[in-house]
Amino acid sequence: MRSYFWLGNGTLKVPLALFALNRKRLLERLRASKDVQKNSIVLLQGGEELQRYCTDTGIIFRQESFFHWAFGVTEADCYGAIDVDTGKSILFVPKLPESYAVWMGKIQPPEYFRKKYEVDEVHYTAEISSVLVSRKPSFLLTLRGVNTDSGNVSKEASFEGISQFQVNNTILHPEIVECRVVKTDLELEVLRYSNRISSEAHKEVMKAAKVGMKEYELESLFLHYCYKRGGMRHTSYTCICGSGDNSSVLHYGHAGAPNDKTIADGDLCLFDMGGEYYCYGSDITCTFPANGKFTADQKAIYEAVLHSSRAVMKAVKPGVHWPDMHRLADRVHLEELTKFGLLKGNVDDMVKVHLGAIFMPHGLGHLLGIDVHDVGGYPEGTERSGKPGLKSLRIARDLQEGMVLTIEPGIYFIDHVLDQALADPAQSCFINNDVLQRFRGFGGVRIEDDIAVTATGMELLTCVPRTVEEIENLLAGNKDATKSAEPLASQQF
Repeated sequence: MRSYFWLGNGTLKVPLALFALNRKRLLERLRASKDVQKNSIVLLQGGEELQRYCTDTGIIFRQESFFHWAFGVTEADCYGAIDVDTGKSILFVPKLPESYAVWMGKIQPPEYFRKKYEVDEVHYTAEISSVLVSRKPSFLLTLRGVNTDSGNVSKEASFEGISQFQVNNTILHPEIVECRVVKTDLELEVLRYSNRISSEAHKEVMKAAKVGMKEYELESLFLHYCYKRGGMRHTSYTCICGSGDNSSVLHYGHAGAPNDKTIADGDLCLFDMGGEYYCYGSDITCTFPANGKFTADQKAIYEAVLHSSRAVMKAVKPGVHWPDMHRLADRVHLEELTKFGLLKGNVDDMVKVHLGAIFMPHGLGHLLGIDVHDVGGYPEGTERSGKPGLKSLRIARDLQEGMVLTIEPGIYFIDHVLDQALADPAQSCFINNDVLQRFRGFGGVRIEDDIAVTATGMELLTCVPRTVEEIENLLAGNKDATKSAEPLASQQF
C-alpha cells in the first residue's frame, strides 16, 4: 500500500514515491562521482521547531527545503540518512515526552513514521550516533553551501557524537542542488497544482477589487482562497499588494509597508502572490486597473510588458542562455517605449548604456520549486554579471528540459532611479522628459508567469487573464472573460 500526502476536499494527493525518486536521483549522481568513497552515508538535518523570540508562542513550522526534497517529512526536529551504496533510507524522529500526549496529541511509534514516509528504518534522534556507528561509514556527507540568492549558508547536520565520524561537507551541496534544478514529473504535478490554485485565487482577488478597499483586504482574500480551496497553509513569500505608486516598490508588503494603502480611483494594482502546497510553490503577478478600465498610458505600458513576456515565451527552449532572455525583454521594452514617445533615439545605443535597467532594475526571472527563489541559478564557477539589470539576475545558465522558472518582465517608474538617469548625460539624452513627467507617481507594471521548460519549448503553468481585453472583461464581471486565458503550452508565439 502506497502512502500519500493529502488534505482531502479536492486537494492534490501527492505520492511519497516522489521523495524516494528524489533520493534515487541523488544517489545516482553521488555514485558517479569519483570523490565519493564506498560506504558513505548522506546525513541531512530537518528544520527545528521555533518560538517567537523569548516566548513559548510557536511559529508555524515549515520544513527545511533540502530535507523536504529528500524525505517529504512534515514534522520538526528530524534527521534523515541515506546509505549511498545500498540506497537504504533512515529517518530519525525525536522521542517525545509524555506531556506531548496532553498538549499536542497522540505520540506515534517509529513504525508509524516508517509507513507514513516509506523509508526503510526509523529510529529516535538520540540514537543517531549508535545507529551510524553500527554501519561503519567511511564518510558522513553533510550539507554545507552558499545559497546564491540569499548569500546564506545551508544548515549542516550536527548531533552529539558526530566528532567520532569522518565528515565531508563539500561534496553533497552541489550534487543535491543540481538534482533540485530539474524537476521530475511527480514534482511538476505539485507545481501545476500550486499554480492552478494560486491562479484561481488571483482571479477572485481581481473580481473583488474595488476603489476604496485596503490593499490588505485583497491580500486576505488571496490567503483565504488558497487555504480554503487548496489546503495551502503557507504562501511562497510575503504577498506584495501594491496600488498606485506602491506598484513600483519591487518588494512592497514588508513590515514597514504592510499592504496598508487605500486603493484610489485611477490606481494600477500590482499584486504578486503565490500559494505553496506541501512546500512546492508558485509565484504569480497580475497588474490591473482598480476601477476596471486601463487609461491610455496604463494600456501602453501594460502592453509593452506583455509584448516582452510573449517574446520571451516564444524564445524559451532547452539550450537558451537565460541572460539572453533578459536582454530580449529589455530590448522589447526600449522599442515599445520609443514607439510610445517616452524614449527617443536608437535602441542599439540605448542598450549600450543599459537604459533598460532604468525601467526594469530586477532580473527577468528565477528558478522555482520548493523555494520561490529555488537553488541552482549560479552553479559553481558561474560568475555574476556586474552590469545594471543583469547583476540582479537570479539565474545565469542555459535552460534544460524540466526546469521550472518565472518569466516576470516589468516596467516601473521609480523616482530615485529616474533621477539618477536624468543626471547621467549618457542616459538622459534618450529620455523625453516632458512625456516622463506624466509617469511620475504612475507606479509600475509586472506580468509574472511560471513555466516549465519542455523538450521543444515551454509549458505555461499559470492561468490568469493577460490581455487588456481579458482583464477588463473579468473586472466587469464578464463570465466569459477567462475563456481566452487558457494555458499557453500549445499556443504558438
